[in-house]
Amino acid sequence: MALDLATSSAIDAYAPRKATPVWDEVAPLVKAVVAATAARVSYSVEDLLHVVAHLAIWAEGRGVVHEPAAWLKDETIDAFVLTGCAGLAPNTLRTYRSWLRRVRDVLIWDESGVGEPVRLSAPAAPAQPYEREEIASLRCWAGQLQPRSRLDALALLALGDGMGLAPGEIARLRGSRVRRTRSGACVLDADMFGRLLVARAEWEDTLAELVERAGDDFLFRPGHQDPPPDNLVASWTWQHRPEEPFPRLNARRLRASWIVSLMRRRIDPGVIAAAAGLASTASLARYQHFVPPLSASETARLLRGQE
Repeated sequence: MALDLATSSAIDAYAPRKATPVWDEVAPLVKAVVAATAARVSYSVEDLLHVVAHLAIWAEGRGVVHEPAAWLKDETIDAFVLTGCAGLAPNTLRTYRSWLRRVRDVLIWDESGVGEPVRLSAPAAPAQPYEREEIASLRCWAGQLQPRSRLDALALLALGDGMGLAPGEIARLRGSRVRRTRSGACVLDADMFGRLLVARAEWEDTLAELVERAGDDFLFRPGHQDPPPDNLVASWTWQHRPEEPFPRLNARRLRASWIVSLMRRRIDPGVIAAAAGLASTASLARYQHFVPPLSASETARLLRGQE
């Protein structure tokens, strides 16, 4: 649906009064949600931008999947209203809940085919994954930092590239929640984030060292407040920017690298989606262009199977 010039301009120009690095991560999707719904609800575009932006920033800090469908679930909206809007009057909280549910309802269409789906103008694009040589260079860069910064950088790398955690999950993980098996595997049981995770073998020793140091404290930036600030990871990576020739450190790119590395190894898509906390294997489609096609000989081998 076409928007008038004033509405489009308001959406394009919007930014929270106290914008943080997290805003840059969620801004395209927030603006896409508001652009898709502004003409279909009775609220002002400024009000919609304000409440959807704050929901998205809060959700990002809590490790909610990086897509509007996850932000606008009933349980996410309710948790945001209860814990992410401190100091607001009860009437305001009810208004926020009502607005967000209405936005969600507008974005949902009847699966039977009645009504056209609302298309977001800026579909969620995955972060660019790092190549393995870039991960190696970041690991080298981390080793050159001062002791505390070194441990925080390694925690980001091990939990992002090694275990596929989202930024909000990295900020919440304590050392006591990771266990090491007799085989040496570092395991995060499903009672923490609702899914079983096992660290990549190349990060096991680093993660085990971090776990031993942290004890029951947080693995990343021990001693921070609980719940963590929404921009805890983003602010740290902004302050610790590697100089050339090292690539910039970005937690979302680390998670994308983990997902793509599993896809390149042809791990079962259902296993990857479950471990990543994605709603379904369909969410992996946006990463597919990072995965090179199989060679003809490998394709033939897989199709033939075992004798």
